[in-house]
Amino acid sequence: MNVPPARTALPLRDELVGIEPYGAPQLDAPYVLNVNENPYAPSPEVVADIARDVAAAAAGLNRYPDRDFLALRQDLAAYLRVESGVELEPGQLWAANGSNEVMLHLLQAFGGPGRTALSFAPTYSMYPEYARDTFTGWVAGRRDENFGLDPDVARATIAELAPTVVLLASPNNPTGTALPLATVNVVLDAAAAVPGGCVVVVDEAYGEFRRAGTPSALELLADHPHLAVSRTMSKAFGLAGARVGYLAAAPALVDALRVVRLPYHLSAVTQAVARAALRHAPALMAQIGSLRAERDALVGWLRERGLRVADSDANFVLFGMFDDRHGIWQGLLDRGVLIRETGPDGWLRVSVGTPQETAAFKDALVEVAGL
Repeated sequence: MNVPPARTALPLRDELVGIEPYGAPQLDAPYVLNVNENPYAPSPEVVADIARDVAAAAAGLNRYPDRDFLALRQDLAAYLRVESGVELEPGQLWAANGSNEVMLHLLQAFGGPGRTALSFAPTYSMYPEYARDTFTGWVAGRRDENFGLDPDVARATIAELAPTVVLLASPNNPTGTALPLATVNVVLDAAAAVPGGCVVVVDEAYGEFRRAGTPSALELLADHPHLAVSRTMSKAFGLAGARVGYLAAAPALVDALRVVRLPYHLSAVTQAVARAALRHAPALMAQIGSLRAERDALVGWLRERGLRVADSDANFVLFGMFDDRHGIWQGLLDRGVLIRETGPDGWLRVSVGTPQETAAFKDALVEVAGL
């Protein structure tokens, strides 16, 4: 007779004990506006192209994929040439399973024990988790009251901490705030003075949604070999389910990421999906224009009702202030509208949806908040 062994403790790392996995609530609601998804599914033309290319890739799934995905990197360079007007070589591009994995590669390569990653809060809540998972020290400075970044504060903080990685989300999540290139340049100069070196990562996951006249940090790459600019196909391309993220940087920085990536980390199917979608970039970019307009109209509507709203260059809007933001969040959910309870205390974040979804949000908010 087998006797069950006594209960055995798992040797979980101390800093992981009691930690809940990251993720927004996945709740069933008629209007889901909480995770900044593109509300428009891929068109039938895009779906057909993806299906054809995936079928072709499937015929060779007994073989490992191109581990350096050179064709995809060429396509990404061609896309950014049009989208941001920046000339890049394929060797300056890197891709992975979502920009989350791109960020993890960066921390694996340039973080680690005895090193520090720095950002400025409020910002993306996954950053400290990347640091934790790579045994990198984590420090969050503060943004100003309008969610911008004071260049003098940034310069002084970098000089004091001597981090090896600085993470700047622009447009920032959860606030939507984009950083002026002058501020990014100050950070780059301060990072260049760190003994031993410091990589500056500008996270442009929402970069395609920036307002007219808001530049991309891609414009700074030529003069700054310690800069990396990350993007994703989850938002603008409506490919959240495909998990494709990428970055642009100097070839030497990209080569460092090749050292830490897992073998064949980007599947042949993922590469096929991404390349098929990139062929439809012009049509997708036209669609983004309507989302920008919907966002700007929503910002104006919220402000007209006396709410404080952060300027947004993203596909979401942070608004407040509420004495009981959870009560507002719950009231919206009770009416079928799921948004995100995130950001500084008193604030809520809503993703930009279709006109029908936005109308449902407005009606629910008026009813719940008495606007």
